[in-house]
Amino acid sequence: MRKRSKKYTENRKKAEPQKKYDYKEALKLLIEMARSKFDETVDVAARMGVDPKQSDQQVRGAVVLPHGIGKSVRVVVFAKGEKEREASEQGADYVGSNDLVEKIQGGWFDFDKVIATPDMMGVVSKLGKILGPKGLMPNPKLGTVTFEIANAVKNEKKGKVEFRIDKTANLHTVIGKISFGYEKLKENFEALMEAVIKQKPSSSKGIYLKSLALSTTHSPSLRIDAAQLYKGSSDA
Repeated sequence: MRKRSKKYTENRKKAEPQKKYDYKEALKLLIEMARSKFDETVDVAARMGVDPKQSDQQVRGAVVLPHGIGKSVRVVVFAKGEKEREASEQGADYVGSNDLVEKIQGGWFDFDKVIATPDMMGVVSKLGKILGPKGLMPNPKLGTVTFEIANAVKNEKKGKVEFRIDKTANLHTVIGKISFGYEKLKENFEALMEAVIKQKPSSSKGIYLKSLALSTTHSPSLRIDAAQLYKGSSDA
């Protein structure tokens, strides 16, 4: 068994396992517990009251966080002509067409996000088996298949996060770094939860947000009182 650090042990004593924290209180406690030598990522985990086996109960979306996520995002864009120029001017790291396909097929993955104009999806489809399993395939629902290339690149660079449930109806994503401080993390968290709540499927009945937790890279997980965010939610 891996030995826990003294800091982790101290933090475990501060966190009350059965308590449902107000999210504002939880964020303040996470900042207090953070290690000074490492800028930890702040994670959000939720258990959703949907059936992931039903196609009409999928929870998937994206949101541009007010303060980004605290990391540089490398963006690949599949476009041509005027849209290629727009992507480059907005700061896309790589822009191309078949040349990028060949590069990625050759094992190159020095990027974090992929955007494409609709007319380029025939080219991008050649990479479906490569990008799909990595969650990098452009998708209209996520704003990554669009002719609004400049805006799409801008959003990705600013700090757009995607979220989706897994096969067990759990959802995991991040809201930034502990160094952001309380106000920025609070605003990012609120923006994320507003987006998640808006994605509630109309066919989903009962409690939508069943449980919610906040944690950092090295902290204990803090249970959040979901009812304060959404009256149709409650920790189970």
